[in-house]
Amino acid sequence: MVKKNIATLHGTFPIILQKEKEGGYSVTNLALEGCYSEGETVEDALKNIREATLLCLEDNDIAPTKKEDFSLHLITV
Repeated sequence: MVKKNIATLHGTFPIILQKEKEGGYSVTNLALEGCYSEGETVEDALKNIREATLLCLEDNDIAPTKKEDFSLHLITV
C-alpha cells in the first residue's frame, strides 16, 4: 500500500453541523462517505471533523466526491 502525502490531501470540503437534542453537535463531511464526528461545542466539532477528514483521506479505500457534485438548496414549506 502506498501512503498518500499528507500535503496533497488539503482542500475544502462540505460539512453539515447539527445540534443534538441530547447536547453537543454532530458533524458530517459530505464529500467522504462515512466521515463524521461530534463535539460538545461547535469549535470542538469542527476541530474533530478536520481530524476525521484527514484520517478518511489517508484511507486508500475512501475517494473524495468532486466538489462539483454538491450544491446547497434551501426549501420553504
